[in-house]
Amino acid sequence: MRLLIIGILVYLLYRAWKSWQHPSVPHSQNDSSENAGQIDDIMVKDPFCNVYFPRSKGIHMQIGDRDVYFCSAKCRDGFLETHSGQGNT
Repeated sequence: MRLLIIGILVYLLYRAWKSWQHPSVPHSQNDSSENAGQIDDIMVKDPFCNVYFPRSKGIHMQIGDRDVYFCSAKCRDGFLETHSGQGNT
């Protein structure tokens, strides 16, 4: 019985600590209904390192008729090095 009470107290203290560390921001009903279904950003895949990242954070490049996004300049440069001799650019 004592172990059960201690477990409940530990759980309640953990929940209280978690709520103090990350307080939730109350949303008004008007804000949530206006933003319902709205997408903040689209995840895209880097063709060189195969990492997914938000499109708005990527480096854009148009190759032929394709829009390509890279997660960093290093990946873009690596992609260009490996594909420069193949004629795909």
